[in-house]
Amino acid sequence: MTSKKVVSAKDNLTSLIDAYKRSNGFCSLLSSTQQNYSDQLDKVCNTEIKKRGKLGNIKIHKIGIKYVAEAYDQWLTVGTRTANMRAACLSVVFKYAMRDEITDKNPVSLLRRKANNIRSTKWRREDIKKFLDVAYANFKWRSIGLICHLSYELGQRIGDMRNLEFSTINFDEQRIDVKQSKRGAEVHLPITNALMKMLRQQQKDFGFQEYVCPRPLPIRGQTFTPYNIREVSYLFNEVKAAADISPSLWASDLRRTALTELGEAPGVDMSQLMMVSGHKNPQSTKPYLVNTFSGASNALALRWQNNG
Repeated sequence: MTSKKVVSAKDNLTSLIDAYKRSNGFCSLLSSTQQNYSDQLDKVCNTEIKKRGKLGNIKIHKIGIKYVAEAYDQWLTVGTRTANMRAACLSVVFKYAMRDEITDKNPVSLLRRKANNIRSTKWRREDIKKFLDVAYANFKWRSIGLICHLSYELGQRIGDMRNLEFSTINFDEQRIDVKQSKRGAEVHLPITNALMKMLRQQQKDFGFQEYVCPRPLPIRGQTFTPYNIREVSYLFNEVKAAADISPSLWASDLRRTALTELGEAPGVDMSQLMMVSGHKNPQSTKPYLVNTFSGASNALALRWQNNG
């Protein structure tokens, strides 16, 4: 039986990250979160620091805010969100090191991070229709189309829809019960007739296995499996190009579009919006409560109606 390698402050960052990946905290994460952390931490380790080489090769006790800030500036060239994600992952590793008394500092805590720009892009109804028409017309794109259809109709995240299982759908009651992967929130949602029609067709063709939107053909020698996030992105862009839809639209914008429309709908209050979005904090729903003409029109119409 091999003993667990003890990491000290004189080991390099890569050794610390390897130790973190063996920790109970990391092992308790969802597999998708583990993969995301691993991918980002690989990028962190491969970041070149002037005159010092890769950040991953620098000893733990030598890493201070100077090196972290230099790395962060490089990550910003990819995007603010990505830079902040890598900084957050690195901070988790240093917090683990502090708890295990490998080091007494977390240099990431001194980093001045840029605020993430809140994306506000929304889909137009006509573009959603064009996208679904093209996706549903080609069998190889049908599951991608259904993932996007589900995301828009139900206001849910693309990642949860690609992993959706038939067991979550009550076909008799036309409802779906989703446990969101991000924070574990449970939402219970009605299904429109148009979406139910597609789900019944999918059940007819793929109901012999568990996933609602699997790859149309399993990889040789394997069972049917859901698309991974990279495949969804690639095929989504294929459909978008075939439908002649603006490249600026993202699949993740579908949830935002749905929740913004819900926030504009007459009579819908914050608690009802949260029942769909899965948020537990009203503050988290603020990005969906934007000032739009239709929203203001609905609000004023209700006021005038209530005032007689």
